[in-house]
Amino acid sequence: MLELKNIQVSYGPAVALWDINLHIKTGELVGVIGPNAAGKTTLINTIAGLNRAVKGEIVFNGLNLTATQPHLFCQNGIALVPESRRLFFNMSVLENLELGSFLRQAKSHRQETLDMVLELFPAMKEKLSSPAGSLSGGQQQMVAISRALMAKPKLLLLDEPSLGLAPSIVLDMFEAIKLINSKGISILLVEQNVSLALDIAQRAYVLEEGRIAQEGLAKDLRNSPTIQKAYLGIS
Repeated sequence: MLELKNIQVSYGPAVALWDINLHIKTGELVGVIGPNAAGKTTLINTIAGLNRAVKGEIVFNGLNLTATQPHLFCQNGIALVPESRRLFFNMSVLENLELGSFLRQAKSHRQETLDMVLELFPAMKEKLSSPAGSLSGGQQQMVAISRALMAKPKLLLLDEPSLGLAPSIVLDMFEAIKLINSKGISILLVEQNVSLALDIAQRAYVLEEGRIAQEGLAKDLRNSPTIQKAYLGIS
């Protein structure tokens, strides 16, 4: 479905990502873990079309998207849930959700998709007319994920969905992510909660200093002494 080939991304003269090779198969849930400032958000924004790769290729369902405009990434089935959610706080929850379904192929299924996200996150039903800024952090994350799903994506990109959430809410959020994946939507999950990310992902990549340091099955990475010591506090 998605293949990154030798991707390099720079901010001016500073290289943020070096020779990134990554792939996601249809229906997979793939994690990207790593320390702060490793380049995880740069990576996910590049896959979403918000950052331009200076080298390499981004191929999605056989199409080379490397040099295309950002809106074409979305049009071809990629949706991003950005770090810190980025909702329109003065607009209602329903209006935020509807903004996710303005593509022609999504707009014609708006009510069907709305019903699906309200089933996924029942707590939003009573909040549809409320300003998004009045919601709790967990509820805002529900809206952000639902807004992306309203675009009917083939690939959902999640950037730190647990950020700033209470532990109990995080567990519910990850259960919802698993349920979304079970519906056939491929997911790339960038997450600092390494334990939970490796629990729900099928495969994972470890990003360190802008490079892929390790990759493999999530269960194998969880059992890696290097990962256990560096990220799970197990010596």
